[in-house]
Amino acid sequence: MVQVIAEIGCNHMGDLAVAKEMVTVAARVCKADVAKFQKRSNRELLTAEQYAGPHPVPANAYGATYGEHREKLEFTPEQHQELQAHCAAEGIGYSTSVWDLTSARQMAALAPSLLKIPSASNLNWAMQDWLARNYGGEIHLSVGMTTREEVEEIVHFYEVRDRARDVVLYACTSAYPVSFDDICLREITALKDRYDGRVKAIGFSGHHLGIAADVGAVALGAEWIERHFTLDRTWKGTDHAASLEPDGLRRLVRDVAAVSRALSYKSSDLLPVEIEQRRKLKWQRVDEAAA
Repeated sequence: MVQVIAEIGCNHMGDLAVAKEMVTVAARVCKADVAKFQKRSNRELLTAEQYAGPHPVPANAYGATYGEHREKLEFTPEQHQELQAHCAAEGIGYSTSVWDLTSARQMAALAPSLLKIPSASNLNWAMQDWLARNYGGEIHLSVGMTTREEVEEIVHFYEVRDRARDVVLYACTSAYPVSFDDICLREITALKDRYDGRVKAIGFSGHHLGIAADVGAVALGAEWIERHFTLDRTWKGTDHAASLEPDGLRRLVRDVAAVSRALSYKSSDLLPVEIEQRRKLKWQRVDEAAA
């Protein structure tokens, strides 16, 4: 069955109570499989100039500088542990994206079943080497903003460390939101053609509007669907506009499950549900000579 990740990311606006409410809604209303957050060590990721500079979109800023903005949206490892416990209480999986080595070490200590590497960090070899050697769960990895040669390099990196069978690659276009012309769903097929048997699975991480493309992704073989999730698309922040509200995510989970169940071959020439209908409706064979 296809798994659906509700990517809460930073849409909680730095408010732990809001984050917990989002987990509860994702679990109870939407029936998602995983609630996922993000973890950054901003001093490690940003240059001094970037940290002290302004937010590129001041209307979305939660601080006077970009560094202050990013710190406002960060939870401590202890708060992530609290969120993990809340996820367990709500019956939904917990995960987070890790953007840097410090964050990877902190989040791996919580031993979630999977950690995600965002497109922006999928060439951070030091972080990935540490995860490959020290973290035993699945490593999910988006390939937005990444060339085909770089994707091959990433997969080979995990193969030589005997961890590729724990890797899930996500087809992704890194735009927020992304137009339908740029979703490029057939990249799922391309990834499956190249890496089926070399990695654990192929997924789809979408930043588009609506849910039609996600159904197409499942039909093309995606085993994981990740979508940004918010309680209100009008809230302040960068990702809300490309996120699904609760009813949208609920319908996505419903439709993905239905399509996943429908993607099968007939187990026999006539299914049991067809036999009685055949008896009542189907014309019997007529001997041409007798006709």
